[in-house]
Amino acid sequence: MYTQIATNKRRSVFLLIGFVLFVGGLDYLLSRAFHQPAAFVPILIFAIIYAAISFFFSAKIALTMSGAKEIAKADAPELYRLVENLSIAGGLPMPKVYIVDDPAPNAFATGRDPEHAVVAVTSGILQVLNKTELEGVLAHELSHVGNYDIRFMALVVALVSVVSVIADLLLRLSFWGGDDEEAGNNQLFLILSIVGAILAPIAAAMIQFAVSRQREYLADASGALLTRYPEGLALALEKISSADLPMKHANSATAPLYISNPLKGRSFAGLFNTHPPIEERVRRLREMETKQ
Repeated sequence: MYTQIATNKRRSVFLLIGFVLFVGGLDYLLSRAFHQPAAFVPILIFAIIYAAISFFFSAKIALTMSGAKEIAKADAPELYRLVENLSIAGGLPMPKVYIVDDPAPNAFATGRDPEHAVVAVTSGILQVLNKTELEGVLAHELSHVGNYDIRFMALVVALVSVVSVIADLLLRLSFWGGDDEEAGNNQLFLILSIVGAILAPIAAAMIQFAVSRQREYLADASGALLTRYPEGLALALEKISSADLPMKHANSATAPLYISNPLKGRSFAGLFNTHPPIEERVRRLREMETKQ
């Protein structure tokens, strides 16, 4: 747990290298399949610029998509003080605090690093949880900040979106086809481009979901250590789970950010479940309680 910051920083570097190689491979298939070698560099540059913009504006994008509004201390004194106290205890800069007007109890943290972090909670979670439970949830979210999960997930979301855009372009061009004579000489690259376009977003999403599940367990444990009361977060997770309400503005792109799956109750929501089972998370937290 204490090496998670270094691990996330290494993963970020490997993710960037893998992204450039992966997009470069898709780009190469595209240029070979359609005899457009001149398109290779511009598409790769576009992908890198698109990813950079998505990364640096990841917090603003997530907050806009969720309909979150920034608050001052006077707007919600207890919430603000809890975030303030936990930030001090965790040795973190004070993040901006936002509230999402939504009856579904949930919360998330986002940003590219602790200095640009944001913690957001729904109006529903403020109504459902008591102070101790809310503190557990906020400690969980601030653990994402302290562990640099927010940076890594901002990278993952940005790169997954770029891969999806490139794959969609590749798939459309593959089905449009090209010159018959040229296509006949490049059937292998055409087939590979179609296969790559279909599998790329699926593989990227699977990586995103796997990473999200692991980080939730780590943030649960880190948050429990921060408050010294695992039962607070365990009770909060049980209440959040029992509410069984999907969020109004959540989607599969922002779902990994939340403490609990915001898509629950919707059709096919299980296909986009980026979170481990609540029961397993609660079990692990209560095991921590017994070991203290």
